[in-house]
Amino acid sequence: MRRKLRIPDLGGARAAILHRPHPTVSALTRQLEAIGLDVDCHWPELPPSARAADYLFIDVDTAHEDQFPWAPGEAPMPMIALVGSEAPGRIEWLMNFGADAQILKPVGDGGAYSALLIARATFDARAELACEIEALRRRLGQRQTVVRAVAMLATRGKSEDEAYAQLRGLAMAWRVSFEEAAERIVAPAPGEETDNG
Repeated sequence: MRRKLRIPDLGGARAAILHRPHPTVSALTRQLEAIGLDVDCHWPELPPSARAADYLFIDVDTAHEDQFPWAPGEAPMPMIALVGSEAPGRIEWLMNFGADAQILKPVGDGGAYSALLIARATFDARAELACEIEALRRRLGQRQTVVRAVAMLATRGKSEDEAYAQLRGLAMAWRVSFEEAAERIVAPAPGEETDNG
């Protein structure tokens, strides 16, 4: 599946940088402000207010999970890693934490714009895939409910085809989706106890 890249308007966007005071921060801030972003720098922790940022830049060389007000992989915005050391342990941490793009240090006069675009596209694609996976899980659960409903109707002396047709007829009569009709069939009647044990 090929996605069309949407170039976001970056003017007025907010970027948070989690990095100790360093020339890297100054160089990155200059680039981001030239692009039109508002920049907030933080160290040693990222405050909860940073959740409102549109982008987050993190120093992979010194970052650790306790600095963030969310769990690994759950960042509410695209994250861009500032990578100085390519030590395997640091790269593994970066991948597990869920960065969407990277810039190698030392940061010079370029790289921020492409990193912003790549991070946004990667973040959006991951969110879209998560929604699709959740929808597929929901549909799978609904299919299992349909099978149960058809089986329940079939126990009343009908063939599977007749039970399926009856379920379809009930959905039309109730003016609900096929899956919702199945949920009504398998739901216990009011006051009826279910055996969970």
